[in-house]
Amino acid sequence: MAYTTIDDPSAYFQATTWSAESSGDVTVTFGGNSNLQLDFLWSKCRNVGHSHALANTSVAPSGNYYYLLTDTTGAEDTGTDDLKSITSDGFTAGQDAHFGLSARTYVGFAWKANGGTRTTFTESGANPGGGYQANTTSGFSIIDYTGTGSAGTVAHGLGVVPNVFMTKSRSDSSTNWIIYHHKMTSNPENNYIQFNTSAYGTHSSAWNNTAPTSSVITLGNSDEVCKDSSNFIMYAFAEKQGYSKFGKYTGNGAEPGGPFVYLGFKPAWLMITASSESGQAWFLNDNQRDPTNEITKRVFPNLDSPEGEASGDNNLDYLSNGFRITTQDDGMNKSGVEYIYFAFAESPFVSSEGVPTTAR
Repeated sequence: MAYTTIDDPSAYFQATTWSAESSGDVTVTFGGNSNLQLDFLWSKCRNVGHSHALANTSVAPSGNYYYLLTDTTGAEDTGTDDLKSITSDGFTAGQDAHFGLSARTYVGFAWKANGGTRTTFTESGANPGGGYQANTTSGFSIIDYTGTGSAGTVAHGLGVVPNVFMTKSRSDSSTNWIIYHHKMTSNPENNYIQFNTSAYGTHSSAWNNTAPTSSVITLGNSDEVCKDSSNFIMYAFAEKQGYSKFGKYTGNGAEPGGPFVYLGFKPAWLMITASSESGQAWFLNDNQRDPTNEITKRVFPNLDSPEGEASGDNNLDYLSNGFRITTQDDGMNKSGVEYIYFAFAESPFVSSEGVPTTAR
C-alpha cells in the first residue's frame, strides 16, 4: 500500500503569518512548495485580543467573503473591508481587525476545496437544500444549507465517510458551533463538542444518533444544526494517509515523557482539546510561528485573547511522524483525561516514492 497519495501537502493546506503595518490593504502570499488558491481561510490576530475569523468561497455574495467567529454564537459578519479577494497563491485583506488592521500581526490557515465551484442539492422533504464544494483528494468539503427544522441529510461530496465536521448557523446569532469528531466516544454520532463554550456531551438531536456515510451527513432537529429557514455552513474532513489525522490520546501526567501520538506525517497544524473533562481550552499551534521545537506559541479558538506562549505548560514537539507532549498540564496532558486532536501535514513521514521526511 502507498505511504501517501499527497506528497506535497502545501498544495491543499498551508499556514502563514503576516503583519499589517499601514492603513491600506494587506497582500499575503503563501510560502509553500505549491501555489494554493484557498477556499477556506481561518485568521487570528496574534498581538491583540480579537476573535478567530473563518471565511470561505462558497458563500461570498457580491465578492464579499463573509466570516464567522469561533468564540461566539454570533451570525456571520457581512462587512466589506475584511477578506477582500482571493489570489492564485494568497489573498488580500482590508482594514478589518480579524484580517488586516494596522499595527496588528496575524496567523492564518488556508485549505483548498474546489475553487468556489459548488454542486447544489435541492430541499426534499426534511432534507435541506444547499450545496457543497469538495476536494476528494485532500478529503475536504464546504457544505452550505438551509435548515428545515426536522431531521434530514445533506450531501458532502467526499466519496468516503467524513471523520470530522463542524457547523454553525450563518444567520442566527443565538446558536453554538457544533462539532462532530469520530473519536469523541464509542458512539460519536450521539455526542458533540463546541468551539465557543468548550462544552461537550450527549446530543442525540444534533446528528439524530446516525453515523455519517460516504455520501451524506445526518442532521437532527436541533436548532444548532437544522433550525428552520436558518442558513448554515459546515466544514467536513476525511482522513488522508500522510496528510491529515483526527484522533485521540490519553494524558499520562508525566513530565517529561508525555504521550507520543503517531500521525504518519510531520505536522504543520495541530488543534487539541479535552473530550472527557469540561473546562479545558482549545489549543491551536502550527509550524510557522514555531519553526523549531519546542512548540510553545498557541492561540485559543474558544477565546478572543491574543497569542499565548507557554512557559513550562502545554508544550510539545513536532516530530517526523507525529508529535509528543513534553510537559504536564491539564490542557494537554492531565493523567487519565482523553483528548481529541485535528492535524494536518507539512510533509508525509514517507513519500509515495518511499523517501522518508527529515525531522526538525
